[in-house]
Amino acid sequence: MAQRSAPSTSSDPSRSAKVAAAGAVVTRAGDDLPEVLLVHRPSYDDWSLPKGKVDPGEHPTRTAVREVEEETGLRVRLGPALRDQFYVVGHGRGARTKVVHYFVARVEGDDDVTGYRRGQEIDEVAWVPWLDALRLLTYPRDRDTVREAAALRRRADVLVVVRHGHARARKSWRRDDRVRPLTAAGARQAERLVPLLESYGVRRVLSSSSTRCVQTLTPYAEAHDRRLHTREELSEEGASASGVAEVIDDLRSRTGPAVVCTHRPVLPLVYDALGTHAARLEPGGLLVVHRRSGLVLAADELPAPRG
Repeated sequence: MAQRSAPSTSSDPSRSAKVAAAGAVVTRAGDDLPEVLLVHRPSYDDWSLPKGKVDPGEHPTRTAVREVEEETGLRVRLGPALRDQFYVVGHGRGARTKVVHYFVARVEGDDDVTGYRRGQEIDEVAWVPWLDALRLLTYPRDRDTVREAAALRRRADVLVVVRHGHARARKSWRRDDRVRPLTAAGARQAERLVPLLESYGVRRVLSSSSTRCVQTLTPYAEAHDRRLHTREELSEEGASASGVAEVIDDLRSRTGPAVVCTHRPVLPLVYDALGTHAARLEPGGLLVVHRRSGLVLAADELPAPRG
């Protein structure tokens, strides 16, 4: 399948929307056909995909995982991003534009929903065969989202590429540039990366040996008791096309989602090694690359976490 880059969650329509939400198309293998997780809302008497509003300062990836767990009792790991939904809620002067950020997702652990305690907002949770789900879903926009997810539902390898957070200005730093640290704002970005990387179930943590990159991933590594590996080949001083390619090839040979933190001048070498497009990441920004059998299925640009 051709490489796809999902719309950034910081796109202009999203920023102008009055209401932001996020959710997921959660899938599993069924007896005959793949199945999709749907929820029924008694207040609307509709069948829809699990979703909910983005809390202030919350990244949509975190919202999607949180809302699926709150509405279904299942903990999920995100896959590729899907096209955002835009629609109007309310009427007259109270009408507002709503954007919903959707992701493909798979369950981590037990996927049984029969014992989940329902509430006033959700009174039924069900795994529904794919074709039946297209008939059962109330809204055409949800059916379109499920159709889009069909091509991306199969499990893929995930590699998150991170540009380090805001660092001390190079001009004002008199010591070795390799030990130039993050600013206070950069340190806050690093803390806010933790739930975002959790959304993808990152297991392996790899960084440039430079201080500002190590500091960007340290909060996540410490929160999940993961060893933070450093490679000189990912630093500005030690990077080369062959060195970066060797690092990426080594990561591809290992199982489990991984994260790599490096520098803006090194990013093009990482993209070339991955065979993905050249994303212009802001400090603390991410490119989430989904690959299967050596092919890029999707490459999702995500803005740096804020709040």
